[in-house]
Amino acid sequence: MKKIIILFCFLISITAISQNELPNIDVKSIDGKTINIKEVTNKDHVVIISLWATWCLPCIKELDAISEIYEEWQEETNVELIAVSVDNSRTVKRVKPLINGKGWEYTILLDSNNDLKNALGAATVPLTLLIKDNKIVFRHSGYNPGSEVELYEKVKEYSN
Repeated sequence: MKKIIILFCFLISITAISQNELPNIDVKSIDGKTINIKEVTNKDHVVIISLWATWCLPCIKELDAISEIYEEWQEETNVELIAVSVDNSRTVKRVKPLINGKGWEYTILLDSNNDLKNALGAATVPLTLLIKDNKIVFRHSGYNPGSEVELYEKVKEYSN
């Protein structure tokens, strides 16, 4: 029984550690280039990763809300937002027209096979991650109006 408890505690600690690590997963750019998510977030500044989909209204609302103040965020903190679409092969064709219509100034990547989404253990979107030194330092699921304010407070906290 003692061995089972020790093994259980060990497995929980490994899971807790791995949840802070950004997975080593390849995604695609809008123009079809393969990009490793760890490489694209390996920056000297804070990076926001937002998992979203064209069919997800809260995702669109969140990215729209951030878009309105994104330029100010960048000027103050040098933060970068990478919006990773989890649209599958049937809906991925909607991504480019949507972002062109919205005028979002984010880096847009595609996770059509949901490899990144699954590796992050994301049950739903939107999922917003704050990355510092390739570590997940903040994680938020869902969107409510005003969530972007909390996100920006975290960006400022980790930008110092």
